Amino acid sequence: MVKIKKVSKVLGGIGLFIAGLFIGSLILGNITAQGPYDRALEIAKARQLNPDAVENALKTYHPTGVLDEYIMFSSGGHSGQVIVIGIPSMRILKYIAVFTPEPWQGYGFDAENKKVLQGTNCDPLRAKLTWADTHHPAISETNGDYDGQFLFIGDKANARIAVIDLRDFETKQIVCNPLGYSNHGAAFVTPNSEYIIEPSQYAVPQGGAYAPLSEYEKKYRGFITFWYFDRKAGRIIPEKSFAVEAPPYWQDLCDAGKLESYGFAFCNSFNSEMATGKPLGSPNPLFEVGASQNDMDYLHIVNWKKAEEIVAKGGAKEVVGIGGFKIKVIPLDVAAKERILVFTPEPKSPHGVDVSPDGKWIVVGGKLDTHATVYSIQKIKDAIEKGKFEGKDKFGVPIIAFKDSVEAQVPIGLGPLHTVFDNKGFAYTSVFIESVVAKWKVGEWKLYEKLPVHYNIGHIAAAEGDTVSPDGKWVVALNKWAIDRFSPVGPLHPQNFQLVDISGDKMKLVYDMPIPLGEPHYAQIIKADKLKPWTVYPEVGWDPVKQAKSPYATALGKERIERKGKTVYVYATAIRSHFTPEIIEVEEGDKVVMYITNVERARDATHGFALGGYNINLSIEPGEVGFVEFVADKPGVFPFYCSEFCSALHLEMAGYLIVKPKKE
Repeated sequence: MVKIKKVSKVLGGIGLFIAGLFIGSLILGNITAQGPYDRALEIAKARQLNPDAVENALKTYHPTGVLDEYIMFSSGGHSGQVIVIGIPSMRILKYIAVFTPEPWQGYGFDAENKKVLQGTNCDPLRAKLTWADTHHPAISETNGDYDGQFLFIGDKANARIAVIDLRDFETKQIVCNPLGYSNHGAAFVTPNSEYIIEPSQYAVPQGGAYAPLSEYEKKYRGFITFWYFDRKAGRIIPEKSFAVEAPPYWQDLCDAGKLESYGFAFCNSFNSEMATGKPLGSPNPLFEVGASQNDMDYLHIVNWKKAEEIVAKGGAKEVVGIGGFKIKVIPLDVAAKERILVFTPEPKSPHGVDVSPDGKWIVVGGKLDTHATVYSIQKIKDAIEKGKFEGKDKFGVPIIAFKDSVEAQVPIGLGPLHTVFDNKGFAYTSVFIESVVAKWKVGEWKLYEKLPVHYNIGHIAAAEGDTVSPDGKWVVALNKWAIDRFSPVGPLHPQNFQLVDISGDKMKLVYDMPIPLGEPHYAQIIKADKLKPWTVYPEVGWDPVKQAKSPYATALGKERIERKGKTVYVYATAIRSHFTPEIIEVEEGDKVVMYITNVERARDATHGFALGGYNINLSIEPGEVGFVEFVADKPGVFPFYCSEFCSALHLEMAGYLIVKPKKE
C-alpha cells in the first residue's frame, strides 16, 4: 500500500489503477485484471518491468501532440552544433547548425549563411573551418533569469563565439577572438546579457605571435574577453568589447555574478605551475603531471563593472591580433593595480565554478579534490575593499587568502565538477570519478544524498538551475561514458544523458538517452513557455540573416531571369508543387545568382532546392528567401528538385539548369 501511494503522487488516478493492478498481478503471479488495462499489464509482465520502471515510463511518455514542459539546449561537441531536447520526454527536437555546414538546413550553402559561417573578424584560417568543438551554451538573461531571446555558444578549438536567434533557432553571427586560438568557458552571460564572457583555455603569445616555450612566463598570456552584445541588433559589437589580460595559467570555466555578486565574474584556472610540456627526449614532465603538482590553483575574480570604467577612461590598449583585427585589452599590470583581477586559491585542477541563485556563494569543484568548495562574495568584497591580501603572484595579481574567502567545504566525493541548484535550497554537483550526482544543502553545507549514474558524469543541468529562480523538478546528468547502456554500435559509443527526477525527497533516475552526435559539454534548461519561436516567417520574402524583408523577394507572377553581362540573376518562387521558372539556361562561365522565395504561409511547408553537380542544397522555410550564387563552370544539363517531401506531386517539383558550352 505504501508503494501504491508513492506511485500515485506522480501518476494520478489512472496511474494508481495501473500500478495497483500491476503490483497485485506480481503478487499473484498472474494477470487477472479485466478491462482496458489488460494489454498494458501483459506488456509490462512480458518485458519484466517492475513498478518503478512503469512509473518512470509514465513520467517521460508524451502522447502524440503533447508538448514538453522544458527545452534543453546542449552543446554538440565535435559536431559543432547545438542539440535541442525536450524534457521530460528526452526527445531530440532539432540540431541547430552553428559552426559546421549542415545540408538539411541548407546551412553553409545559402550565400547569406555561408557568410555567417565564415565569421566576423575571422582570419582566413578560421574562415575556412568546417568543424568545431562546441562547449557551453548560454541563454540570454534579463535580471538574471532566462528570457528565451538568444542563445550563445563557444567553439573551444578555434576561439569563436556564435549568436543564435531563438525566434527561428538559426545562427546569425560568428565572432573570432583575435587574441588566441582556444577557449573553454564560453559562453557565459552577465545577468542582463550586457556581455558574453569568453576566457581563453591554453595560454599563447598574445594575438597569435610566435615565441618559444623557453619564454613562456614572459610572453605567453591568457585572456578573459567580454563581448558586448547589442540586444536590439542581435549582434556582438567587437568595437565595444574588451578583454582582461591574464597570466599564462590555463583559464577554464566562468560564471557571472548575480544579485549580491552582480558586476563580478569568476573564472577557474589550472596549470598555475606554468608547466610547458615534454618535448621528445626532454626530462620535463608531461602536462598531465606538470600541470597538477600544486595543491591549489587560482580562482580569477574579475570586476567587469570596474573594467568598463577603465576602458571608458582609455585605460585599455588596442591590440592588433590574429588576422589584423583589433580589440581593446586591459593589460595585466593595470588589471592587477586597479584590482580588476584578483585571485584566491582553489582546490587543484578545478573545473566548474557556479554562482548560487542569490549570488551569495561561488561553488568550485576541483577534479582531484573531494569537496564542493564554497566562497563568500561578501568575504571577497571585504578583502578587496580593505586591501586584505596574503601577497601577490609572480605577475603582481593580489591574492586573497583561502581562509579569508572560503565559507565552507562540503565533502561530496572524489572528482566534483559542476553544480546546479533547485528551488528548495539544494545544490546538485556532478562527481566524475565516483559517477554520482551529489545533493547537498546550501547554508547547511551538508551532504544529503548520492545518486549513481552511468557513467563518469561530467556536466550537469537543472531546470532553470543556474538562474536567480530555479524551478527544481528535473536534473540531467551528462555522462561521458555509456559502456553497456545501449545496443553496441561499434567501438565509438554514444554519450549518455540521464534524466533525474528531483521533485521528491529522494533523487530518482528515470531515463537514459543516447547522444550520437559529438561529445556534449554543458547544457541549459529553460521553461518552454519562455520561448516564442516563429512557426512561419513574419512575411513572405524574409531574409533570416538580417531578420527583415529581403529586397530580392519575389511575388507570384513576378518571376524573371535577367542577364547583366556575364551574371545571370534568377528571381524564382517555390510553392507546392513547382518552381517558377523551371528551366534556367545559362552559358558556361556565367555567374548565377538565384533568389528563391517560398511563398507558402502554411506551417511546416518547407521547400528544399537541391542542385546536383554544384554542391547546392537549400532549406527554404515558409516565407523565406533562399539565396545562392555560383559559377556555372561545368557545361551540361543539371536537374534541380525540391528536397523536402512537400506534397503528393513532390517528385514533379523539379527543373533543369542547362549550361551551354562555350563557343570555340
